[in-house]
Amino acid sequence: MNLFQVAEEIARRLGNIFLRDQNGRRPVFGGASKFQNDPHWKDYILFYEYFHGDNGAGLGASHQTGWTGVIARIMNMFSMMTPESVESGKMAYFDKYASTLEKAQPVHQ
Repeated sequence: MNLFQVAEEIARRLGNIFLRDQNGRRPVFGGASKFQNDPHWKDYILFYEYFHGDNGAGLGASHQTGWTGVIARIMNMFSMMTPESVESGKMAYFDKYASTLEKAQPVHQ
């Protein structure tokens, strides 16, 4: 695998912690049936402090753990990036994407 493929694989594995599997269950919710099944809770994703190494269940704090929120950004980045955009220059993708960031409204001021 080249470096792009390795990064893409890591992003896929991290993303799969939060996405529904073939049975409709999200690994991040582990055995918490309320979050797995309740229609009022099953789509509210929690970003935990850390995750169980075997099954991906969220562990530790589920508040103020913004570092795991970066997974959403990584998934978005790989949905728009191709190996060709990376090979055309280190900054090709980021220069292209910077224009959309400039148009976005800041969340916090």
